[in-house]
Amino acid sequence: MKKALFTIQKNEALTPTVWRMVLTGPADAVTAPGQFVDIELPGLFLRRPISVCAVDGDDLTLLYKVVGKGTEQMAAMEPGQTLDLLAGLGNGFDTAPAGESPLLLGGGIGAAPLYLLAKKLRAEGKEPRVILGFNSADEVYYADEFKALGCAVTVATADGSFGVKGFVTDAIPASYSYYFACGPEAMLRAVFAKAEGPGQLSFEERMGCGFGACMGCTHETVHGPKRVCRDGPVFRKEEIAW
Repeated sequence: MKKALFTIQKNEALTPTVWRMVLTGPADAVTAPGQFVDIELPGLFLRRPISVCAVDGDDLTLLYKVVGKGTEQMAAMEPGQTLDLLAGLGNGFDTAPAGESPLLLGGGIGAAPLYLLAKKLRAEGKEPRVILGFNSADEVYYADEFKALGCAVTVATADGSFGVKGFVTDAIPASYSYYFACGPEAMLRAVFAKAEGPGQLSFEERMGCGFGACMGCTHETVHGPKRVCRDGPVFRKEEIAW
């Protein structure tokens, strides 16, 4: 974990609710896909945890969904402004057991950290297949960016307005070597129940401190309570007590 100031280079809307922010600063604290940053926002007591979408040298790309006061404040920020970040939080995904053809499943803003994961898997010579799930066509983002990495991409929308009608679980292929998933808990539960074989699931959770001191994001596992921010946000399928 590293506390540092980052300068906003770009802040733009990708959909009516999802924004992309590119910042420059000491991004070397991010060492694994699936890690997150905790952002201090003026006038707000708690930092906002945002997963890391991409790292390129000193540039850090964050995708965030505008859902409340903090993210509304972020969406109004301009290039040149600085933000205080705690960077390199969480454990991130482990690509060692991925095999040759891993499956990546992302729901809503949960697709964001899978981009850096897909990039790492491609660099390791793997051929990931990506399934992205959204409510409707106007929420779809980053499908082309995943394709540009060389990934096979399937989009599912709940209302059928784009791609496969249904959820990510409706588009799971017959075979894959391993799976990685990130999204809301309802989606993760569905993936946990349907997807065969081993995998890793990244949890979205409300957090207080973001580094394990407050115990506010505790999740039950087969080994007892674990903190999503410190022990996660990524847990192996066999650890999860569902």
